[in-house]
Amino acid sequence: MQNIVILAGNIGQKPEVRSTQSGTKITNFTLATSRPRLSEGRVMRDENGYRVMDTEWHRITCFNGLGKTIAEHCEKGMKVLVHGRIHYTKWTDATGTDRYGCEIIAEKVDFLSRPKSAEFESPELVDRDDEIPF
Repeated sequence: MQNIVILAGNIGQKPEVRSTQSGTKITNFTLATSRPRLSEGRVMRDENGYRVMDTEWHRITCFNGLGKTIAEHCEKGMKVLVHGRIHYTKWTDATGTDRYGCEIIAEKVDFLSRPKSAEFESPELVDRDDEIPF
């Protein structure tokens, strides 16, 4: 049995970092995924002919080293590919009502775009004199 999730989307806000009492670093961010809205098996279009899209928001949680990398290199609007698992939680709020939540625990995150701050930087020069020609 497996619990595997793969999501590709845009980061919704700057990742937030917090630490537990034991020192574990936890980084959270939201991820927006979109798909065309269907009606009777056909893609719906608006009055201008553009596809109508449905967007879903996912809560993503990263721990320790992965979380540190996300916090340092990701920002709102970046495209990422998240590999992880679904995690459900249940808690009781202050009024005694049972509450439920769902999040994705990320195990791997691939960057599909560069941060806006790095888009205009020149690529790092690489010394290729040590390469062996074939």
